Amino acid sequence: MAEADYVPPKVWTWDSASGGQFANINRPIAGPTHDKDLPRGNHPFQLYSLGTPNGQKVTILFEELLAAGFTAAEYDAWRIRIMDADQFSSGFVGVNPNSKIPALLDISGSEPIRVFESGAILLHLAEKFGAFIPKDATGRAETLSWLFWQMSTAPILGGGFGHFFKYAPTRIEYAINRFTMEVKRLLDVADRRLAETRYFAGDDYTIADIAIYGWFGAIYRNETYEGSAEFLDFASYKNLNRWAEELTARSAVQRGIRVNRDGEGYVPERHSAADIDAVL
Repeated sequence: MAEADYVPPKVWTWDSASGGQFANINRPIAGPTHDKDLPRGNHPFQLYSLGTPNGQKVTILFEELLAAGFTAAEYDAWRIRIMDADQFSSGFVGVNPNSKIPALLDISGSEPIRVFESGAILLHLAEKFGAFIPKDATGRAETLSWLFWQMSTAPILGGGFGHFFKYAPTRIEYAINRFTMEVKRLLDVADRRLAETRYFAGDDYTIADIAIYGWFGAIYRNETYEGSAEFLDFASYKNLNRWAEELTARSAVQRGIRVNRDGEGYVPERHSAADIDAVL
């Protein structure tokens, strides 16, 4: 049956794999698929993640905190290999019931605190250390607005545009056009904002910038969805490119995007800040 002729059933049932690169880990139910404890190191924070755009948000913030002198922000980074379904282990589900990276276990206090979803982790760390979030009400509101704006854009960039542009088993013109149009609108929102201010929340570099850089920075560096930067004409957004260039030049950002990634020159799975210095 041709795609255009597809008629949805009255009640959807999971009869077969969805197809595409992620078919073996996609399923319509939650919960663990196997028993496995998570590793734990001795640093105050245990991060279970992968060096994807979502994962990089948290490691960039950790590296910014360490660069700013917050030695209590030392962390162990444990790689969650999502293609191997590590996120469905009993240990990981115990930290994040949604089985998505990143997930954080804060063991700096008397009782462990679990934090999941990248925006929640950024806010947790920023408030804990009193850094990268303004103290005044206006600045805080602006930062949180742009932070949660980014949270709403990630599914459009990843599950929408990225999936149909790169991972879908067949190229569907309607789906690609639909999500490309929305991504282009988001790029224009960002570009117009950065025509007004140096950073998204104003004059100060905040967790909003770090969150937004996770996805937009990956496109700027041409590391996400091969060919997408050209396809989206990312270079035409001059203010956004100015901002991305400035953040990319930050040493903490350079360190953060290397954590929990495969390949020569990247940081090993478990590390302290000194381990990152050894590969840069």
